[in-house]
Amino acid sequence: MVTNSAKIKSVIGVEGLVGVIGSGAMGAGIAQIAATAGHDVIVYDTNKEALGRAKNNLENALKKLVEKQKLTEQTAQAILKRTQYANELNQFKNCALIIEAIIENLEVKQQLFSSLETIVVKDCILASNTSSLSITSIASACKHAERVIGIHFFNPAPVMPLVEIIPAISTDNKITEVSKKLINSWGKITVLTKDTPGFIVNRVARSFYGESIRIYEEGIADFATIDWALKTFGGFKMGPFELMDFIGNDVNYKVTESVWAQFFHEPRFKPSLTQKRLFEAKWFGRKSGKGYYNYSEGAMQPKPTENEELGKTIFYRVISMLINEAIDSLYLQLASKEDLDLAMTKGVNYPKGLLKWADELGLQNVLNVLENLYNTYAEDRYRPCILLKTKAAKRELFY
Repeated sequence: MVTNSAKIKSVIGVEGLVGVIGSGAMGAGIAQIAATAGHDVIVYDTNKEALGRAKNNLENALKKLVEKQKLTEQTAQAILKRTQYANELNQFKNCALIIEAIIENLEVKQQLFSSLETIVVKDCILASNTSSLSITSIASACKHAERVIGIHFFNPAPVMPLVEIIPAISTDNKITEVSKKLINSWGKITVLTKDTPGFIVNRVARSFYGESIRIYEEGIADFATIDWALKTFGGFKMGPFELMDFIGNDVNYKVTESVWAQFFHEPRFKPSLTQKRLFEAKWFGRKSGKGYYNYSEGAMQPKPTENEELGKTIFYRVISMLINEAIDSLYLQLASKEDLDLAMTKGVNYPKGLLKWADELGLQNVLNVLENLYNTYAEDRYRPCILLKTKAAKRELFY
């Protein structure tokens, strides 16, 4: 293991010692990526049994990769050797980078980062894998907030290519540059985003779920029909209800609730009672055996109503809401247009970037859908972004 603090500067190479806090699926996945990239890695958890499971899971994951001939046995053994496990934070004292992947609770994360600061060397980068909490708020617990940054992976981390890099308002520019360079060297695709609730993906994607639930709650179509419409006319690999069940309704609902609260109850992000009831019933989806669909053995899955006119109506309503959110994110300078589109194609496997999609569908057509919804419902939820209105009036494109 690397023990010389002088090697901290090597974080942009393969020598830097990487610490990962949390041995759940996300933490273990991040550790696997770092170790595969050549770093020595320490995985920390307060639960020794959880650490044991993480070790077994890594061994099994690498074994499968060897069987599929994606890794050699020698490489797999080297990765295992580079990965160590700890239940004491002081074992992180020589780390170049620490990424936390623990419970989505701001106070808990702040306490952790405050404790880490008393242990690690001054050049150590402290990163959070939070999916929706404020990096600036996490950093505020530290005396040296300039070295705190968000590095948000997507689950499963070894498979999903996208990583969001989120500097807090206090983050030093050099930390941002080094972090982005490092994660790129791990074979990931990075996008740079401002520290706003949900960042890019979990902000923009809210409409894919929220508007689909709204359509269901209005009695326009059932889950199967809405999923069919988005897959058939939009080319999405999974429909919104299938995807929510896959992600987990516990996770998806809590992210929605967090983004909505942090945006001061912005109507576009308003959570639904439908998903709240599933959350309360612990119908989390595939992992619990029941969600929007029943996954128990032998359960009959509902058939969609394959009506083309209905399907297109559903698609245009949902895609227009998604595009409006992407445009609003660009208008508020959350990220570049390229990173906004890249985030959605690589982070949630959308068939196209939403701004490119807007150009293809026609900005005026998207605006017409939103204005019709806004006039019908008289809700701010459907108000078109000023940038969409301006570009449509000038007949401009994003690309």
